[in-house]
Amino acid sequence: MHHDAIVIGGSFAGLSAATYIARARRSVCVIDTGKPRNRFAAHSHGFFAQDGNDPHIMLAVARSQVAAYPTTTFIHEEAETATRQADGFSVRLATGEAVEGAALVLAFGISDELPAIPGLAERWGRSVIHCPYCHGYEFSGQRLGVLNVSPMWAHQAMLIPEWGPTTVYLNGGDLPDEKSLAELEQRGVAIEQAPIKALHGRGTDLSEIEFADGRTSRLDALFIGPRNRLNSDIAQQLGCEMEETPLGRIVRTDALKMTTVPNVYAAGDIVRGAHSVAWAVADGVTAGVAVHRSLVF
Repeated sequence: MHHDAIVIGGSFAGLSAATYIARARRSVCVIDTGKPRNRFAAHSHGFFAQDGNDPHIMLAVARSQVAAYPTTTFIHEEAETATRQADGFSVRLATGEAVEGAALVLAFGISDELPAIPGLAERWGRSVIHCPYCHGYEFSGQRLGVLNVSPMWAHQAMLIPEWGPTTVYLNGGDLPDEKSLAELEQRGVAIEQAPIKALHGRGTDLSEIEFADGRTSRLDALFIGPRNRLNSDIAQQLGCEMEETPLGRIVRTDALKMTTVPNVYAAGDIVRGAHSVAWAVADGVTAGVAVHRSLVF
């Protein structure tokens, strides 16, 4: 079957795009592996009328609503390759099956590259977090930390004191320049240079950070800005231009979320890097409407 559009990725951006394509009475196929970036979080914050809700439930409801449109098809599989054809694109799945469509929406998301510190990965999305706007409020006034894992640490260290007393953990890294040190001091940020051995706490909670020299310090939440990678190389396969950011590569798009390749659109984390349900949904809506109009005009 030849679809009007194929959406690769069925999380917030992809489902939003599919919704608007389906509401325009066009056929859309959503290809998804069911592994959204925020699957580690128990609650999603800051999205209009959904503050504090479980993102897994939000996605399940959205899938059922999109699936109710008769022109929508879901495929629970990995998309491995995409090629241009005379009448659109062909996407080959891991099973070897091919799906064809006139337009593509890339919304396959990104994965975070977490540092190999014992106790960190199992707390990711719970007490080891990335975005203070998404999860910082729940740790208001508690003992907060920022870990040096990327150039993002200095930006975070200036921002996080808005939510509580903050310590920067350089994890054996160098001190910043004098100007940055003065700014951090003005913000009341403490600095710890020692390498980190492990994180400790009950379950996914964080209560203590242990250093390589044997010392420990109390800690309730640790903010990190890890580098990330695209979950698929399909954008590169198609020749889409990329942009380099301090945390990783993203797909370049215009205001309508079209990539540098005609009729290939991109939405969500792969065009922003930073995660936000609200931004992902907005990108998806923009891409979905743009896809439909490209089919009409």
